[in-house]
Amino acid sequence: MSNDTPLPSRTKYRATPPKSSKPPGRKIRWGRLAFLTLGLIILALACYVGFLYIVGDKNLDKIARQDDGKVSASIPKEDRAQVKPIALVLLGLDTRSETGSMNTDVMMVAAFNPKTKTATVVSIPRDSDLQLEGYKRHKANGYYAAFHSFGRNEKNLEEDQLPDYARDQTREMLAKFFDIPIQYTAVIDFQGFVDVVDALGGVDVTVDKDMRYVDTVDDTDIDLTAGEQTLDGEQALGFVRYRKSNRGTAPSSDFERNERQSQVLGAIADRMKSFSSVTKVDDVLNAVGDNMRTDIPKSQIQNLIKTYFRINRSDIRFIPLTGEWKSPYVYLDDAKLQEAKQALSEELNPEGRPVESQSSTPAAAE
Repeated sequence: MSNDTPLPSRTKYRATPPKSSKPPGRKIRWGRLAFLTLGLIILALACYVGFLYIVGDKNLDKIARQDDGKVSASIPKEDRAQVKPIALVLLGLDTRSETGSMNTDVMMVAAFNPKTKTATVVSIPRDSDLQLEGYKRHKANGYYAAFHSFGRNEKNLEEDQLPDYARDQTREMLAKFFDIPIQYTAVIDFQGFVDVVDALGGVDVTVDKDMRYVDTVDDTDIDLTAGEQTLDGEQALGFVRYRKSNRGTAPSSDFERNERQSQVLGAIADRMKSFSSVTKVDDVLNAVGDNMRTDIPKSQIQNLIKTYFRINRSDIRFIPLTGEWKSPYVYLDDAKLQEAKQALSEELNPEGRPVESQSSTPAAAE
């Protein structure tokens, strides 16, 4: 056999490459690109979570109880919010420089149960006559200021000690009034309320009537129209404060104000649960950190957030106290007061409130 036989051409068996308008270059590896994109997204999320942690941690340091200038240490396991029912007082403090007022125009006592993930919130009319033995007679919203003054004049406390003294005395008084243990108090000023609502993008409420009131002394300008709507911070503050009119709209009672406070609190809970609010958490934490002070240890605040951050509005039982107004006081209805006391006591039971109480939980007034 001759060795001169030529080999077959290689091109004969080679597939003809498809024509392409793209210039020659490296092929795009779509799998690797998708993986890289996913990695960048995860990294961005991790950075954001880290940012929230830093912001949140910084603001918790601001609002948490301080012991000798340091944020207090962790609390015993059996006392943590994940295990033990907890009650606290929430005070909305009017600290406007224009009036020099220190009235607590928002006064609520709230009890939380970790087993049932439920809460009971009782609102106290600002003009209530508490008729509590051992205490001088004041309107309910005037006690904080009275304790503040007493601490300065009778206890000779330093100025920086007065807010804590007034806060603690108010908590002890309300614990006696409702006949329950109350562990903590949170005090937030009007600006803090406005900032929190704005940070959440507003609250959805039903305005029950046209509201118009102007006061040039403290720059109050309430101008709301009846109906369902989203209110920003200033509007929401006017909504919960509105009581009298000087521009032709109907006045409002303390009891209606308390119902509005409950409605707004429920609306805030709804906003906190919404996905869109997750991106606003840092703004909310900044608003709270700048305008709220508590006697709650930092670790317990973290426990409360972990346990109740996702609480449903339907699991919050709102009970606004009612009564009869005879100038200058509101005389509370005893039956309603006893209902509130029983509800708070049920919530603080380690086993939680009875099933029938849970099934009949009223939502915030609409």
